[in-house]
Amino acid sequence: MKPVLEQIASKKGQHSFIAFTITQSRFDFFWHYHPEYELTLIIKGRGRRLVGDSHEYFESGDLVLIGPGLPHTWISDDKHKEKEMAVVIQFSTNFIERFTELAELTSINKLLILAKQGISFKGENTAAIVEQMKQLPKKSGVERVIGLLHIFQELSKMKLSVLASEYYQPLKGKENEKRINKVCQYVQKHAVETLTIHKAAALIHLSPGAFCKFFKRMTSTTFSDYVNDIRIANVCNLLIATDLSVAEIAYSNGFETLTYFNRIFLKKKGMTPRQYRKNNLTPLD
Repeated sequence: MKPVLEQIASKKGQHSFIAFTITQSRFDFFWHYHPEYELTLIIKGRGRRLVGDSHEYFESGDLVLIGPGLPHTWISDDKHKEKEMAVVIQFSTNFIERFTELAELTSINKLLILAKQGISFKGENTAAIVEQMKQLPKKSGVERVIGLLHIFQELSKMKLSVLASEYYQPLKGKENEKRINKVCQYVQKHAVETLTIHKAAALIHLSPGAFCKFFKRMTSTTFSDYVNDIRIANVCNLLIATDLSVAEIAYSNGFETLTYFNRIFLKKKGMTPRQYRKNNLTPLD
Protein backbone atom coordinates (compact mmCIF):
# COMPACT_ATOMS: atom_id res chain seq x y z
CA MET A 1 0.00 0.00 0.00
CA LYS A 2 1.19 3.53 -0.62
CA PRO A 3 2.66 4.97 2.62
CA VAL A 4 2.69 8.58 3.83
CA LEU A 5 6.02 10.32 4.46
CA GLU A 6 6.16 11.49 8.08
CA GLN A 7 8.38 14.50 8.76
CA ILE A 8 10.35 13.85 11.95
CA ALA A 9 13.50 15.99 11.63
CA SER A 10 11.57 19.19 12.38
CA LYS A 11 10.23 17.74 15.67
CA LYS A 12 13.50 17.03 17.47
CA GLY A 13 14.48 20.66 18.15
CA GLN A 14 17.82 20.82 19.95
CA HIS A 15 17.90 17.08 20.71
CA SER A 16 19.98 14.57 18.75
CA PHE A 17 17.02 12.17 18.67
CA ILE A 18 13.35 12.06 19.66
CA ALA A 19 11.95 10.11 22.62
CA PHE A 20 8.33 10.59 23.67
CA THR A 21 5.31 8.89 25.20
CA ILE A 22 1.96 8.65 23.38
CA THR A 23 -1.33 8.27 25.25
CA GLN A 24 -4.53 8.23 23.22
CA SER A 25 -7.90 6.52 22.95
CA ARG A 26 -6.73 4.18 20.16
CA PHE A 27 -4.10 3.64 17.47
CA ASP A 28 -5.77 4.33 14.13
CA PHE A 29 -4.63 3.05 10.74
CA PHE A 30 -1.83 5.36 9.52
CA TRP A 31 0.37 3.67 6.93
CA HIS A 32 3.55 5.78 6.90
CA TYR A 33 7.34 5.76 6.72
CA HIS A 34 10.23 8.11 7.52
CA PRO A 35 14.01 8.32 6.96
CA GLU A 36 14.68 7.71 10.66
CA TYR A 37 14.95 4.49 12.65
CA GLU A 38 12.11 3.92 15.11
CA LEU A 39 11.98 1.85 18.29
CA THR A 40 8.40 1.46 19.55
CA LEU A 41 7.23 -0.10 22.81
CA ILE A 42 3.50 -0.67 23.35
CA ILE A 43 2.90 -0.14 27.07
CA LYS A 44 -0.89 -0.56 26.86
CA GLY A 45 -2.86 -1.76 23.87
CA ARG A 46 -3.64 -4.60 21.52
CA GLY A 47 -4.58 -5.04 17.89
CA ARG A 48 -2.75 -5.55 14.60
CA ARG A 49 0.74 -4.46 13.64
CA LEU A 50 1.67 -4.00 9.98
CA VAL A 51 5.35 -3.66 9.04
CA GLY A 52 6.11 -3.94 5.34
CA ASP A 53 4.37 -7.14 4.25
CA SER A 54 4.21 -8.48 7.83
CA HIS A 55 0.77 -8.56 9.49
CA GLU A 56 0.75 -9.72 13.13
CA TYR A 57 -1.29 -9.43 16.32
CA PHE A 58 0.24 -7.20 19.03
CA GLU A 59 -0.46 -6.61 22.70
CA SER A 60 1.08 -4.78 25.66
CA GLY A 61 4.84 -5.32 25.71
CA ASP A 62 5.18 -5.35 21.92
CA LEU A 63 8.69 -4.07 21.12
CA VAL A 64 9.71 -3.36 17.54
CA LEU A 65 12.64 -1.70 15.76
CA ILE A 66 11.89 -0.32 12.28
CA GLY A 67 14.49 0.81 9.75
CA PRO A 68 14.47 3.91 7.53
CA GLY A 69 11.86 3.97 4.77
CA LEU A 70 9.98 0.87 6.00
CA PRO A 71 6.19 1.49 6.06
CA HIS A 72 4.38 0.56 9.27
CA THR A 73 1.31 1.11 11.42
CA TRP A 74 -0.39 -0.18 14.57
CA ILE A 75 -4.20 -0.56 14.59
CA SER A 76 -6.09 -0.95 17.86
CA ASP A 77 -8.55 -3.75 18.43
CA ASP A 78 -12.07 -2.26 18.38
CA LYS A 79 -12.96 -4.26 21.49
CA HIS A 80 -10.09 -2.79 23.54
CA LYS A 81 -11.71 0.12 25.41
CA GLU A 82 -8.79 1.25 27.60
CA LYS A 83 -6.38 4.07 26.77
CA GLU A 84 -3.53 3.07 24.48
CA MET A 85 0.03 4.01 25.44
CA ALA A 86 3.39 3.69 23.72
CA VAL A 87 6.96 4.95 24.01
CA VAL A 88 8.57 5.91 20.71
CA ILE A 89 12.25 6.63 20.02
CA GLN A 90 13.28 7.99 16.60
CA PHE A 91 16.81 8.74 15.45
CA SER A 92 18.61 9.43 12.19
CA THR A 93 21.21 7.32 10.42
CA ASN A 94 23.76 10.13 10.81
CA PHE A 95 23.26 10.15 14.58
CA ILE A 96 23.60 6.41 15.20
CA GLU A 97 26.52 5.95 12.78
CA ARG A 98 28.71 8.01 15.11
CA PHE A 99 28.55 5.10 17.55
CA THR A 100 28.28 2.01 15.37
CA GLU A 101 31.76 2.60 13.99
CA LEU A 102 33.14 1.79 17.46
CA ALA A 103 34.34 -1.79 17.91
CA GLU A 104 32.52 -2.01 21.25
CA LEU A 105 29.16 -1.43 19.56
CA THR A 106 29.28 -3.93 16.71
CA SER A 107 26.32 -5.81 18.22
CA ILE A 108 24.16 -2.70 17.82
CA ASN A 109 25.21 -2.34 14.21
CA LYS A 110 23.92 -5.86 13.50
CA LEU A 111 20.51 -4.84 14.85
CA LEU A 112 20.41 -1.79 12.60
CA ILE A 113 21.13 -3.93 9.55
CA LEU A 114 18.24 -6.29 10.40
CA ALA A 115 15.98 -3.30 11.12
CA LYS A 116 15.68 -2.70 7.38
CA GLN A 117 13.03 -5.46 7.48
CA GLY A 118 11.76 -4.62 10.97
CA ILE A 119 12.55 -6.59 14.14
CA SER A 120 10.31 -7.80 16.96
CA PHE A 121 12.01 -8.46 20.33
CA LYS A 122 11.11 -10.96 23.03
CA GLY A 123 12.97 -12.30 26.03
CA GLU A 124 13.73 -12.14 29.74
CA ASN A 125 15.21 -8.64 29.51
CA THR A 126 11.93 -7.05 28.37
CA ALA A 127 10.92 -5.79 31.84
CA ALA A 128 14.21 -3.92 32.31
CA ILE A 129 14.03 -2.35 28.86
CA VAL A 130 10.42 -1.28 29.42
CA GLU A 131 11.45 0.74 32.47
CA GLN A 132 14.47 2.24 30.70
CA MET A 133 12.33 3.31 27.73
CA LYS A 134 9.72 4.87 30.01
CA GLN A 135 12.41 6.96 31.68
CA LEU A 136 14.29 8.01 28.52
CA PRO A 137 11.91 10.87 27.47
CA LYS A 138 12.53 12.47 30.87
CA LYS A 139 16.32 12.48 30.52
CA SER A 140 18.51 15.15 28.96
CA GLY A 141 22.11 15.78 27.98
CA VAL A 142 24.65 12.98 28.19
CA GLU A 143 22.31 10.80 30.27
CA ARG A 144 19.84 10.79 27.37
CA VAL A 145 22.42 9.50 24.87
CA ILE A 146 23.87 6.96 27.31
CA GLY A 147 20.35 5.76 28.09
CA LEU A 148 19.64 5.08 24.42
CA LEU A 149 22.90 3.19 23.93
CA HIS A 150 22.23 1.10 27.02
CA ILE A 151 18.79 0.19 25.71
CA PHE A 152 20.32 -1.00 22.45
CA GLN A 153 22.97 -2.96 24.28
CA GLU A 154 20.20 -4.83 26.12
CA LEU A 155 18.24 -5.31 22.89
CA SER A 156 21.27 -6.99 21.31
CA LYS A 157 21.00 -9.75 23.94
CA MET A 158 17.33 -10.52 23.29
CA LYS A 159 15.62 -13.03 21.02
CA LEU A 160 14.36 -11.42 17.86
CA SER A 161 12.30 -12.20 14.79
CA VAL A 162 12.51 -10.42 11.44
CA LEU A 163 9.16 -9.06 10.28
CA ALA A 164 9.04 -8.04 6.59
CA SER A 165 10.15 -10.59 3.99
CA GLU A 166 13.48 -10.11 2.24
CA TYR A 167 11.58 -9.64 -1.02
CA TYR A 168 9.53 -6.69 0.24
CA GLN A 169 10.21 -3.45 -1.61
CA PRO A 170 8.49 -0.37 -0.11
CA LEU A 171 6.79 1.98 -2.54
CA LYS A 172 6.93 5.66 -1.60
CA GLY A 173 5.35 8.89 -2.73
CA LYS A 174 1.91 10.50 -2.62
CA GLU A 175 0.49 9.14 -5.86
CA ASN A 176 -2.40 6.73 -5.21
CA GLU A 177 -1.90 7.18 -1.44
CA LYS A 178 -5.55 8.03 -0.76
CA ARG A 179 -6.87 5.17 -2.88
CA ILE A 180 -4.88 2.39 -1.23
CA ASN A 181 -5.47 3.75 2.27
CA LYS A 182 -9.21 3.89 1.54
CA VAL A 183 -9.21 0.21 0.56
CA CYS A 184 -7.13 -0.89 3.55
CA GLN A 185 -9.26 1.04 6.03
CA TYR A 186 -12.36 -0.50 4.48
CA VAL A 187 -10.94 -4.00 5.00
CA GLN A 188 -10.01 -3.20 8.60
CA LYS A 189 -13.58 -2.10 9.39
CA HIS A 190 -15.46 -4.78 7.43
CA ALA A 191 -13.19 -7.84 7.75
CA VAL A 192 -15.97 -9.96 9.30
CA GLU A 193 -18.26 -9.32 6.32
CA THR A 194 -18.19 -10.82 2.82
CA LEU A 195 -15.45 -8.90 1.00
CA THR A 196 -15.13 -9.21 -2.74
CA ILE A 197 -12.74 -7.75 -5.29
CA HIS A 198 -15.75 -6.14 -7.00
CA LYS A 199 -16.68 -4.25 -3.81
CA ALA A 200 -13.12 -3.13 -3.16
CA ALA A 201 -12.56 -2.09 -6.78
CA ALA A 202 -15.76 -0.03 -6.76
CA LEU A 203 -14.48 1.97 -3.78
CA ILE A 204 -11.73 3.50 -5.93
CA HIS A 205 -13.52 3.33 -9.28
CA LEU A 206 -11.41 0.60 -10.89
CA SER A 207 -12.40 -2.51 -12.81
CA PRO A 208 -11.73 -5.78 -10.92
CA GLY A 209 -8.82 -6.61 -13.22
CA ALA A 210 -7.20 -3.19 -12.86
CA PHE A 211 -7.79 -3.27 -9.10
CA CYS A 212 -5.99 -6.62 -8.69
CA LYS A 213 -2.91 -5.28 -10.49
CA PHE A 214 -3.06 -2.03 -8.52
CA PHE A 215 -3.35 -3.76 -5.15
CA LYS A 216 -0.58 -6.26 -5.92
CA ARG A 217 1.75 -3.49 -7.05
CA MET A 218 1.12 -1.42 -3.94
CA THR A 219 1.22 -4.14 -1.28
CA SER A 220 3.26 -6.99 -2.78
CA THR A 221 0.35 -9.33 -1.97
CA THR A 222 -3.06 -10.20 -3.38
CA PHE A 223 -6.28 -8.68 -2.06
CA SER A 224 -7.59 -12.05 -0.82
CA ASP A 225 -4.31 -12.79 1.00
CA TYR A 226 -4.39 -9.37 2.65
CA VAL A 227 -7.97 -9.93 3.81
CA ASN A 228 -6.97 -13.33 5.22
CA ASP A 229 -4.06 -11.73 7.11
CA ILE A 230 -6.45 -9.31 8.82
CA ARG A 231 -8.99 -12.02 9.59
CA ILE A 232 -6.40 -14.44 10.98
CA ALA A 233 -5.06 -11.67 13.26
CA ASN A 234 -8.61 -11.19 14.60
CA VAL A 235 -9.03 -14.96 15.01
CA CYS A 236 -5.79 -15.25 17.02
CA ASN A 237 -7.04 -12.59 19.40
CA LEU A 238 -10.33 -14.44 19.98
CA LEU A 239 -8.62 -17.82 20.39
CA ILE A 240 -6.68 -16.40 23.33
CA ALA A 241 -9.24 -14.02 24.81
CA THR A 242 -12.44 -16.15 24.62
CA ASP A 243 -13.74 -19.68 25.10
CA LEU A 244 -15.63 -19.67 21.81
CA SER A 245 -15.21 -22.77 19.67
CA VAL A 246 -12.86 -22.69 16.70
CA ALA A 247 -15.84 -23.01 14.36
CA GLU A 248 -17.69 -20.08 15.98
CA ILE A 249 -14.61 -17.87 15.72
CA ALA A 250 -13.97 -18.83 12.10
CA TYR A 251 -17.53 -18.16 10.91
CA SER A 252 -17.81 -14.89 12.87
CA ASN A 253 -14.67 -13.59 11.16
CA GLY A 254 -15.78 -13.99 7.58
CA PHE A 255 -14.61 -17.54 6.76
CA GLU A 256 -17.41 -19.36 4.94
CA THR A 257 -16.14 -22.93 5.47
CA LEU A 258 -14.17 -24.51 8.28
CA THR A 259 -12.04 -26.50 5.85
CA TYR A 260 -10.83 -23.34 4.10
CA PHE A 261 -10.27 -21.58 7.43
CA ASN A 262 -8.15 -24.43 8.81
CA ARG A 263 -6.05 -24.51 5.65
CA ILE A 264 -5.41 -20.76 5.74
CA PHE A 265 -4.66 -20.76 9.48
CA LEU A 266 -2.13 -23.57 9.11
CA LYS A 267 -0.48 -21.75 6.21
CA LYS A 268 -0.23 -18.45 8.12
CA LYS A 269 0.68 -19.73 11.58
CA GLY A 270 2.31 -23.12 10.95
CA MET A 271 -0.05 -24.85 13.38
CA THR A 272 -3.73 -25.59 13.86
CA PRO A 273 -6.04 -23.14 15.68
CA ARG A 274 -6.30 -25.52 18.64
CA GLN A 275 -2.51 -25.77 18.88
CA TYR A 276 -2.25 -21.98 18.74
CA ARG A 277 -4.79 -21.59 21.54
CA LYS A 278 -3.02 -24.19 23.70
CA ASN A 279 0.43 -22.63 23.14
CA ASN A 280 -0.72 -19.10 24.00
CA LEU A 281 -2.99 -19.62 26.97
CA THR A 282 -1.42 -18.73 30.31
CA PRO A 283 -1.85 -21.57 32.86
CA LEU A 284 -3.80 -20.66 35.99
CA ASP A 285 -1.90 -20.75 39.29
